[in-house]
Amino acid sequence: MTATTDGSTGASRPRAAAASAPLGADTVLDAARRAAERGIEHLLDRQDAQGWWKGDLETNVTMDAEDLLLRQFLGVQDEKTVQAAALFIRGEQRDDGTWATFFGGPGELSTTIEAYVALRLAGDRPDDPHMARASAWIRANGGIASARVFTRIWLALFGWWKWDDLPELPPELIFLPKWVPLNIYDFGCWARQTIVPLTVVSAKRPVRPAPFPLDELHTDARTPNPAKPLAPMASWDGVFQRLDQVLHGYRKVAPRKLRRAAMRSAARWIIERQENDGCWGGIQPPAVYSVIALHLLGYDLQHPVMRAGLESLDRFAVWRQDGPPGPDGPGGAPTRMIEACQSPVWDTCLATIALADAGLPADHPALVKAADWMLGEEITRPGDWVVRRPQLDPGGWAFEFHNDNYPDIDDTAEVILALRRVRHPEPEKIEAAIARGARWSLGMQSKNGAWGAFDADNTSAFPNRLPFCDFGEVIDPPSADVTAHMVEMLAFEGKSHDPRTRRGIEWLLAEQEANGAWFGRWGVNYVYGTGSVVPALTAAGIPASHPAIRRAVAWLESVQNDDGGWGEDLRSYGETEWMGRGPSTASQTAWALLALLAAGERHGKAAERGIVWLAENQREDGSWDEPYFTGTGFPWDFSINYHLYRQVFPLTALGRYVHGEPFSPNAAKGS
Repeated sequence: MTATTDGSTGASRPRAAAASAPLGADTVLDAARRAAERGIEHLLDRQDAQGWWKGDLETNVTMDAEDLLLRQFLGVQDEKTVQAAALFIRGEQRDDGTWATFFGGPGELSTTIEAYVALRLAGDRPDDPHMARASAWIRANGGIASARVFTRIWLALFGWWKWDDLPELPPELIFLPKWVPLNIYDFGCWARQTIVPLTVVSAKRPVRPAPFPLDELHTDARTPNPAKPLAPMASWDGVFQRLDQVLHGYRKVAPRKLRRAAMRSAARWIIERQENDGCWGGIQPPAVYSVIALHLLGYDLQHPVMRAGLESLDRFAVWRQDGPPGPDGPGGAPTRMIEACQSPVWDTCLATIALADAGLPADHPALVKAADWMLGEEITRPGDWVVRRPQLDPGGWAFEFHNDNYPDIDDTAEVILALRRVRHPEPEKIEAAIARGARWSLGMQSKNGAWGAFDADNTSAFPNRLPFCDFGEVIDPPSADVTAHMVEMLAFEGKSHDPRTRRGIEWLLAEQEANGAWFGRWGVNYVYGTGSVVPALTAAGIPASHPAIRRAVAWLESVQNDDGGWGEDLRSYGETEWMGRGPSTASQTAWALLALLAAGERHGKAAERGIVWLAENQREDGSWDEPYFTGTGFPWDFSINYHLYRQVFPLTALGRYVHGEPFSPNAAKGS
């Protein structure tokens, strides 16, 4: 185990030495130029032959635990997979017996329960020292009864929790029209894809024989499912808890024909949204629950839909030889980590921007190949977004390899910014794709002038109130980071003075925190939000002297670490004293630098110290090390370590520093 600078502990991992000693007589510019050159070579070496980039997407061991639970439920375990997954899960355990949701984070109850159960499935015994520490901590923190709903659903599948003691989720939800509160389109796309199959699971209430009891995880084994008191009737929580009681009562009298029809409709909805690669939405959780739901509705494991779905889940696995030496030799035993999703489109557009801004020629074969691959990933058919924008023509990009139902505004904006940097031999292809993407993403603007990630006006407050939704965000309201990327893209497309762009700018200015920062919905956190918004505002013509820009610069300068870098702990999502505070990381230092450079601070002391930090912490191979999680799935609840962030963002910042100014809309048009 290793201790972080804030005193918490996390799973150990190798830390490479920095590439160079302190700069000494070297100038900051020389150091930046050399670091950029090494970064370019490293990134070019990582490009796939087809033109894309993809780094590992690391989350937490619930992905691995639920994969083993799914295999147990379906009866498709194999010993190699189980043991490789167990080896990975054990390696992530903290000294106190718990598992965290991010590197250096505190132990988390539901994550620890799921990891414990997975290791029991793999053969670990309750009296093994690491298991005894985990179960003691679980009991001390409330036991299974205090776990989140999704964890208790997994346990209910094996009789370790009672279905009656879970919130009700009726499949008739599928019939609610879009104008009725709590219809499925009131949920964000990731939640929608999970909830629809879970309505089937909730209706069927399956129980597979448990391979062992879990009495050691209850605070009182005699009453393993204690009832929780209701909140006051006058509170929203009280209202929705009583609604859940009504739904439990409805279950007993629900017309059978209506329920069967609802489950058939849910099955059709699920199957219609299965992607060409067999997955659902390109993300692991909806795929897992969709496979379970269809299996409960009679689809056997050899059915083409099921076979494709199970095969798609295998593609989320990252196999490594980094376990302890095995009996057959000194090489590491195989470990298996499950990615929650994969990010090739996002990684590729960010890598393209980084390489172009670092000085790679616009017609370099690597950039042209990347552009060709991105062009092939454009989505030109309707998806769920048409529910709120039925007249809008399709065009845009998703995050993953295959996810035609859910293109997103963030990826589309960044892909357009990347394509603008490439001098393609067939420019008409670039222009046509950009035109479609810009038109579609503009049409996804919400009523308040800003943009969410996947849907327009996905802002209902009701879904978050459901007792079922006790983990993470289930709606997709506009955010500062996505809106900033849209404003920046529109500026590059010559639309700075378009009324829709101005509304986005006005929304961003109104969202600035009193201290000068912006909240980061999809990255950690205020450093990410500020690093996204300032370049967008200046690209759209807001002068560096504007009070909002000066407040942002002052805030970034105030939170710079003594070592010259920037960092921010995930606790900033809930505790304001952590805003902009945390160990320095490569990606967060780069985000701060992108804002400072856009604000005209290239020769400022803060920017130069940040550049020096990047140069001195670069590894010999041109990369950076970053065990900390700087990506966000759900603020605080679900965190992400994008393994390519530590490469693309530092290279972008170094490139913009070396070349004297951020890549400009005029330069884009000129290329």
